[in-house]
Amino acid sequence: MRQEELQEACQVKQLFGQLEETLAKPLLEQCQYPWEALQGIHDFILQTGPALSKELYEEREDQVWIARSARIFPNTTILGPAIIGPETEVRPGAFIRGNALVGAGCVIGNSTELKNVIIFNSVQVPHYNYVGDSVLGYRSHMGAGSITSNVKADKSLVAVKGDTCSIPTGLKKFGAILGDHVEIGCNTVLNPGTVVGSYSNVYPVSMVRGYVPAGSIYKRQGEVVQKAEQQ
Repeated sequence: MRQEELQEACQVKQLFGQLEETLAKPLLEQCQYPWEALQGIHDFILQTGPALSKELYEEREDQVWIARSARIFPNTTILGPAIIGPETEVRPGAFIRGNALVGAGCVIGNSTELKNVIIFNSVQVPHYNYVGDSVLGYRSHMGAGSITSNVKADKSLVAVKGDTCSIPTGLKKFGAILGDHVEIGCNTVLNPGTVVGSYSNVYPVSMVRGYVPAGSIYKRQGEVVQKAEQQ
């Protein structure tokens, strides 16, 4: 993959075909690459929260806006600023550490931790997941125990890597970007700067680094095959 091909594939317009499926649409529309939005989540939530419909949302704690139709189970912790969308479930033991914009119809599972994220509508992170400094596209799903690793071991800046090229992000903390309809298998680690194209599947117990093309199946590092028919 050439540099210009990687740059094109990682853009917001390529990864997310349905920006209307997130309240963060105005923020993402300002960005060429989705990771550029990560540093703006905090301020965007503080601007958006007070303007939400009082019929649909209530500010249950300071800077925490939760849809009235959302189901928040006991023994959860939600720190602001945060927005939790309609019909979303936040299950027992979930820890939302702030700067979290969670869409409608989502599942935030037991013992799942979120921090500085945009979660599109109908996303599931249902069991023992960690998602930090990441954007999860419409109807994406993370299997049990799968996590985003958001800081490199040497604390250097994160780059999105292709086969022979890379895109510098200028970010020290950047987990993963999942396009629309991505399926991540159980107990998978998405290393810093992972970008998975829409409609792709990642095998369970994988260690993923860099860009995974849209409409593909990631079996292991160096073995990525295109699906027989693009959905």
